[in-house]
Amino acid sequence: MPLFALDRSVPGLIVKIGNYPLHHGGVGAIRSLGRLGVPMYAITEDRFTPAASSRYLDKGFVWPTTGLEHPDRLVEGLRDIGRKIGRPAVLLPTDEEAAVLIAEHADALGESFLFPRLDPRLPRQLASKRGLHELCVTHGVATPRAAFPDSYAEIEEFAATARFPVVAKNREAFERRRSPAVSGTTRICGPGELLALARGWGERPGVILQEYLPREEAEDWIVHAYIDADHAPRTLFTGVKVRSWPPHAGMTACAYIVPNPELATMATEFIKHIGFSGIVDLDWRYDRRDGRYKLLDFNPRVGAQFRLFENAAGIDVVRAQHLDLTGQRVPEGEQLNGRRFVVENIDLPAMLAYRRSGYTTPHAPRRASGTELAWLAPDDIKPFFTMLARFVRPGVKHLLQMWHGRRTAVSGRDQI
Repeated sequence: MPLFALDRSVPGLIVKIGNYPLHHGGVGAIRSLGRLGVPMYAITEDRFTPAASSRYLDKGFVWPTTGLEHPDRLVEGLRDIGRKIGRPAVLLPTDEEAAVLIAEHADALGESFLFPRLDPRLPRQLASKRGLHELCVTHGVATPRAAFPDSYAEIEEFAATARFPVVAKNREAFERRRSPAVSGTTRICGPGELLALARGWGERPGVILQEYLPREEAEDWIVHAYIDADHAPRTLFTGVKVRSWPPHAGMTACAYIVPNPELATMATEFIKHIGFSGIVDLDWRYDRRDGRYKLLDFNPRVGAQFRLFENAAGIDVVRAQHLDLTGQRVPEGEQLNGRRFVVENIDLPAMLAYRRSGYTTPHAPRRASGTELAWLAPDDIKPFFTMLARFVRPGVKHLLQMWHGRRTAVSGRDQI
């Protein structure tokens, strides 16, 4: 058991915007604080989501959203939930839209909730591919080379000189909810393919065309941290991603805690320079060709795989934030190196795909020191079976579609 106590008078609220009921990160946050006696609340799509079925959830607020609502409506909805809870709650956003909304409307939400304060413009900039790229260039952080064409003519110019393959992504994080130019991350093999796709992107293509980092010469690394008001990490973890689904381009299916002091220092310095506070989930790719870690994504919110990371004192990033925002000390401790995280519903197809390709991760331990499952927990079994009920029928169809069509376009987390 953890050698600390959380303030049980301060509840937590999982905040999500959009329709993604099978989110193990939200379930993990409910369990992380709920097991220590913190009252937990969550916004859910309906009453039959895995999060809504957790024994550690005091109450779920059914509030289906799309991400297209006017911000004022979302703010008022959150404030109404705050009034129903009846006391200030720690906010835990699980998507970029929620993180941006909270930052940009901090004054309106501050009376009902507890959350880190920061430059209100920063989360939107970090969630934008262009915004993150510009911050990396400004602060000397390696990132894949990228172009941001504003017209078809500029795409033609790019196609004439670019080195293929390249990767196309939506420029702004929220475009996937409106009229996305591409579906997730799209690998483009040559100029003809690029020009053919670009004809459907409209007069102002909202895409980023990015250098492709070949999987044979790369490793995927993860940094999770909680950053305090002075922009210093109260806890910071590093790990390596072994498998993802879709392969090499999507959500983490299996990962390990692996020490990486160089990467930890790089992440700490970048976070300090940009002035971020709160929970972060960073995706890096190590490029063996030039020996550099390149930042792919800076997610200013709780990462779905955050429960991989825990230290010897029992601290994860969600517990660290709750302790800090309630005025308590965050215990220090070494990260539990060798600990493994597995997402049961996607790791099996991911494992088969990786075996077929022959790809391995050199830094992954041969044996795990312990395993955290995303869904199955002996003390909280209902979320697992709820996930199965919702996943199996549409999930099988989706997995087959992704298996046969992943070469051109993949969905999920926007990684190369």
